[in-house]
Amino acid sequence: MLQHYSGGLIVTSPVVVITGPTASGKSALAMHIAQQYDGELICADSRTVYKGMDIGTAKPSLNDQKQVRHHVLDVVAPNQPFTAADFKRAAQKAIADIASRGKLPIMVGGTGLYVDAVIFDYQFGKPANTARRQELQAMTVEQLQQLCLEEGYALPLNIKNQRHLVRAVELGGLMSQKMKLRPNTIVVAITTDRDTLRGRVTKRAYQMVEDGVLDEARQLGEQYGWDGEAMTGNIYRILHPVIAGNIPLEEGLQMSITSDMQLAKRQVTWLKRNPYVIWGDTAQLKTVIEHFVQQNKLSESIPDLR
Repeated sequence: MLQHYSGGLIVTSPVVVITGPTASGKSALAMHIAQQYDGELICADSRTVYKGMDIGTAKPSLNDQKQVRHHVLDVVAPNQPFTAADFKRAAQKAIADIASRGKLPIMVGGTGLYVDAVIFDYQFGKPANTARRQELQAMTVEQLQQLCLEEGYALPLNIKNQRHLVRAVELGGLMSQKMKLRPNTIVVAITTDRDTLRGRVTKRAYQMVEDGVLDEARQLGEQYGWDGEAMTGNIYRILHPVIAGNIPLEEGLQMSITSDMQLAKRQVTWLKRNPYVIWGDTAQLKTVIEHFVQQNKLSESIPDLR
């Protein structure tokens, strides 16, 4: 955690966190803030960390990346593991680097565990034991749920997802940690009504097809296989049967839209657990962030009167 002296006090470097459900406009708001306040972006997204997964993850465009520097983007190949603990280390390094150059660190993304790992300083255990993981993966969802209850582990947000349940057991109740927010940090989330969000999700799905997501998915599947963690992202797993000729494209797109809306619901549920989140529309959040930035500039300008 990078710190500096201001007015005789140790001050933690400010961080702006912009989150919200998928397709809510997080990236556009983050770009605006970065350009207005000389900031750089840290991508808190469990899919955009993978190289070559560009269209299907709605990765920031090359133009956006030229205008504003992005961190924790394209860091591993799709067949390599990348955990929340890995993200925390990379994000903290990026925050220190950005702040050391006098710029504003802005973390943006919808992967709640990634965001919380940084702002609540989650402590992660040792990497998963391969033999133990195989035992857990052989258990049913119901058995894993029961194990969590017996051991007193907090259930994951998606209690019907075997992978999430396995990780909850491995982490030993990580999510039950106390939520003590990182100092000098503001967390905002964009509110979007369901109809507007569905319209954006739908438009994005069709745009992905126009941009070539089918070819991208086909190439990724041929190179890395369809069963890896990276390929479980909504659009890729749904496009697999489309590419295989088992379902028509239109049906796949509708499945993808439904899946993204379900994801948005889970993301909102996750965020509502966080008492520090400031909700608002884009205009409201611009004002809130501006006030936060101005307050930090003011605190830095206070002279040391000792």
